[in-house]
Amino acid sequence: MVAAGIFLIARLFPLFRVIPYIMHIISSIGIVTLFLGATLALAQKDIKRSLAYSTMSQLGYIILALGIGSYRTALFHLITHAYSKALLFLGSGSIIHSMEPIVGYSPDKSQNIVLMGGLTKYIPITRTTFLLGTLSLCGIPPLACFWSKDEILSDSWLYSITFGIIAYFTTGLTAFYMFRVYLLTFDGYLRVHFQGYSNTQISSSYSLSLWGKSTSNRTHTNTNLPFSTINNKVSFFPKDKKNNVRDGISYLNIYFGKKETSIYPHELDDTMLFPLLLLVLFTIFIGLIGIHFDERGIDSDLLSKWLTSSKNFLVESSNYCVNSHEFFKNVIISVSIATFGLSIAYIFYGSVYSFFQNLYFINSFSKKGIKRNFVDQIQNKIY
Repeated sequence: MVAAGIFLIARLFPLFRVIPYIMHIISSIGIVTLFLGATLALAQKDIKRSLAYSTMSQLGYIILALGIGSYRTALFHLITHAYSKALLFLGSGSIIHSMEPIVGYSPDKSQNIVLMGGLTKYIPITRTTFLLGTLSLCGIPPLACFWSKDEILSDSWLYSITFGIIAYFTTGLTAFYMFRVYLLTFDGYLRVHFQGYSNTQISSSYSLSLWGKSTSNRTHTNTNLPFSTINNKVSFFPKDKKNNVRDGISYLNIYFGKKETSIYPHELDDTMLFPLLLLVLFTIFIGLIGIHFDERGIDSDLLSKWLTSSKNFLVESSNYCVNSHEFFKNVIISVSIATFGLSIAYIFYGSVYSFFQNLYFINSFSKKGIKRNFVDQIQNKIY
């Protein structure tokens, strides 16, 4: 249903392509959509909302491809994105289902990525499949979306340098916000226990900011202790203890015994894991239908042969032949931008948070600014 409009434009493509200004309007809508969707996905705390805005951005790429005349490339990305995003949405459902035994049936809590973290040890299969879907959407080779997105980027650059710059920049944003979702969900420790949803006195004392750092809601109290669950126990730390993440000195330990199902997330049964594994295969191999490395041009791949009835307007997007030199030149640019986005996401949301001075993770960007925060991080690592 989401892609119905895309399919309609693709079916009416022979009509639209004879009216140049209509094609320009379509491409302009596509470039605005892909950039707007990516920026909206940057600030989402709900895992499903993040994926929804990601879908909006990727559909913008497809609209852009149709608007610049790359009919085959648009359908190629529609196919590869469908499998990758299906894998991610099903993986998010597995994540939400694993969180519900802890927070109950509450979308505001079970879908909140800043309350997750450390799920790798609890749902490793879901984590692996979600990581593959994330890397595919980021355009990392040799996964499916890499092949189709790289063609859209190349075609957009040939069509308009402005469109090409925006499309390449959004590739970095895509890598950033998708890896942000992955890191906040699976990296670090399970942060839901910082909130204390067990109706204890601690429950109203702490909140988690968008950056995955906790802040205290009360300033004049000595009884509120942050705590985490490691090795089947809850460890409480005193508020005046600095570097307690690295020191690991606990003030009070409460053991829960050997029953973990009521405390920690759990992997799903085979009924839901089998579709995840099946979608992983498509995410890895579906890109093969559109790969072409020879000098015969864009019509030599399997996807173009399937679109034989559309040969008359496939020619418009095949005005160049893809040789190995040009292919690897485009790959280096797109993959470098995606890798840069992944690296920035890891700096902000990865395990580097363990080097912070205390457990409260104050949002220094709103308190001190980016420049001061950068200086403080350098001082912390030196001293």
